[in-house]
Parts: sequence; structure tokens; C-alpha cells
Amino acid sequence: MNAAPGGNGVFPYAWETHTLENGLKVVMIPMSSGGLMSYYSIVRTGSRDEFETGKTGFAHFFEHMMFRGTKNYPSSVYDRMVTAMGADANAYTTDDLTAYHLSFASQDLETVIKLESDRFQYLDYAEAPFQTEAGAVYGEYRKNRTSPWEVLIEALQETAFTRHTYGHTTMGYEADIKAMPTMYAYSKEFFQRYYRPENVVLLLAGDFDAKKALEMIRNYYGGWKKGYVAPAIPAEPAQTAERKVAVRYEGKTLPLMIVSYKAAALDPTNRLMVAGSMLDDLLFGETSEIYKKLVLQEQKVQFISADFDLNRDPGLWSIYAMVKDAKDLPYVLAEIDRTVATFRDAPVPARKLENVKKRLKYSFLMNLDTPDKVAGRLARLVAITGGIEVVNVLYAAYDAVTAEDIQKAVATYLTPAHRTIATLQGRD
Repeated sequence: MNAAPGGNGVFPYAWETHTLENGLKVVMIPMSSGGLMSYYSIVRTGSRDEFETGKTGFAHFFEHMMFRGTKNYPSSVYDRMVTAMGADANAYTTDDLTAYHLSFASQDLETVIKLESDRFQYLDYAEAPFQTEAGAVYGEYRKNRTSPWEVLIEALQETAFTRHTYGHTTMGYEADIKAMPTMYAYSKEFFQRYYRPENVVLLLAGDFDAKKALEMIRNYYGGWKKGYVAPAIPAEPAQTAERKVAVRYEGKTLPLMIVSYKAAALDPTNRLMVAGSMLDDLLFGETSEIYKKLVLQEQKVQFISADFDLNRDPGLWSIYAMVKDAKDLPYVLAEIDRTVATFRDAPVPARKLENVKKRLKYSFLMNLDTPDKVAGRLARLVAITGGIEVVNVLYAAYDAVTAEDIQKAVATYLTPAHRTIATLQGRD
């Protein structure tokens, strides 16, 4: 067991971490919450792990299939029990994880543990319902394609990555999704490969007795057999020249632009990576000069924003803009370049850097007031690193970033040779 008291870093709650003999990790965060709690089952597998040609989309597919039930608790029984508890059960998939989560009254914890441990160990489905769900997933893909942003992001990722699995979206390639109904046997293999205790972290937050919860978890999950097989993810070669992709959209939309730079994987000990992950707010946030100029003063764009997300492997740090007139696309790109040059060539003012640090910290803290928010806020970091210890380390690293670090990060990451520019225009 590892335990950490609150007060030794930005994270305000005490927590315990335990690892069962089969490798299942359990992170428990007891907190006063009026008898409510949240229960996250975090599978450290997302679309990143789909490395086999012709077999993308299965991480997202299992987000659906995990609600199909088991012999002990068929889907209708599972749904009825969740409804009877007044619980909220859902799931989501990203590039680096698949998360299953429930919010419920603490008195129902054992029932939740019983249900969740059962479906993770004994998921059962025949070929017919598998094919039905695969068809539904393809329908979801087609629906998503009505969004111009989805179309553009798909093209961007395919262009930005030549080998790494971040080259396909969480949904997967369309041809693979269409073929999914024929891959019933492979779906069973995927489940057996990735849905194993060594690849899952349970995250509990709320009003509960940690000792009793651990006893129940040992009882219900203790027989889950090891067997995780790590995927052979190909490394992405260094990008040495700018890439561009222009997309024509079948519907009507304002022109869209995404400028994406190759980023570093999450590593709180990498000072430049930490500084780089702050650049989205610093350079392109709603208090930035480019936002004021393009959105408020000149009104050239509907919006401009950035997301320099944290990833398990080197991913993308992206700037998004919806431009009001296609003729202004080159101008908007020039303004992005001008902003980058400004922060590369001169140190950021001390007050501006300090304000960004404060926003990072208080945005994090203000979203920790309920069990579901706590678990939801931590889920991605847990999936990337395997625990929550990284939180305090990362925020301490943010506090230590200097103006010189910011300049070096801009010069290192935000260079034309490391970027992909994706644009989209619709019908006139």
C-alpha cells in the first residue's frame, strides 16, 4: 500500500494506492461528499493500442460491448440494477484510455463492485449481437462525419503521423469499421489481450470506508487472471518538414484551420515539455493578444483556441480556428506565426506567466468539488502514468517554469518543420 496525505501538493485529498496480487491497481480517495461516490474502471488501452493493420476501432467498440452483459448479469439485468440504485453509468474512449464510470450512493458500493468485477472478467456475447453493435458503431462513425471538425481532424491525424497509431482517430479507419462485423473472433482476442487486471486501474472517490472497500475488491476481483499483452506500438520518426492537407467538405461550413505541432509525451521531469504544455493558454487563450485581435477587434475568426494535451506517447499540440472568410486563412496563419515569434524572441512578462500558472492551478482545484469531478479529472493522468502521484509532481513543475523555459519550449516545439497544417472549406 502507498498512502499520501493531502496538503503536500496541489491535490487537496488524502489517497491510498493498493495493488492486488494479480496486478490490479486500486486508488482510493475518501472525501466528504454527502453519501455519494464515483467508481472509475480505467483501462489503459485506447485507440493508441490498435497497432494491427485493418483492426482499428476496437477500443471504442468495447466501450459499447461492455454494456452487453454476462451470463450472471445479462444487459437487461445490469441496466435494471443500475436504475434501481439511481446510479449514473457511462463510458468513454480516447486515444490513451477507455474509462467506465458510475456515480451512486455509497451504500450501494458492494453492488457496484459485484457488477463491475463481473463484466470485466466474464463479458459474454454471441456473434449476432456483436454484429448488431458493430453496425451501430459504423452508424455512429457516419453520424460523426457530418461534423466538419471530425472530417478535418481525421485528415490531420493521417497526415501528421506516418507510423504511430495516433495516425487514426479513436473511432478508427472507416474501412476497418465497415469490416468489423466479420471480426467476431478477433474481438474476443482483443478483450482477452487488454481487459486484464494489470492493465486496469480502479479509481474510487467519495464517502466510503477504504478498508472495507479494499476487502470487497479483493473478494470480487481477486480471481481475475493475469494475461495482459503490451502492444507493439511503432515509434513515429522525427518530422523534419512542414506538412499540409486541404479538405473539401460536402456540406456548408465556415473555413476551418488546425495547426498542429509534434509534442513531447507527458513527463513531469522534462522541464521543456512542462513549459510547452502551458503554451496553449499563454499564447492562444482568451486573454491572449491574438485572441483579442482576431476575435474581438478585427473579427476575422469566429474563434481561435488551442489544446496542448498530455499524451502517453509524443502526440500533437494543436491550434484551432474557425475563419469567417476563406481569403483570410493565410492571414490567420501569419498571425499564429507572429505570435509564436513574439514568445520565441522575447521573454514572457513575469506577471503574464504567473497568471497562467494561477489559472492552471485554480482551474484544476475548482473542478474537485464532487467525487465524479475528482475521478474524472484524474482519469487521463491515471491512464497515462498508472497512478495519481504525477499530479503533485506536475503542478510543482508548472510552478517552477521560468520565462527562459517558455522561450526554449517555443523554439523547440513550435517550429514549421514540426507542424502539420490542415484546412477545410465547404460548399459555397
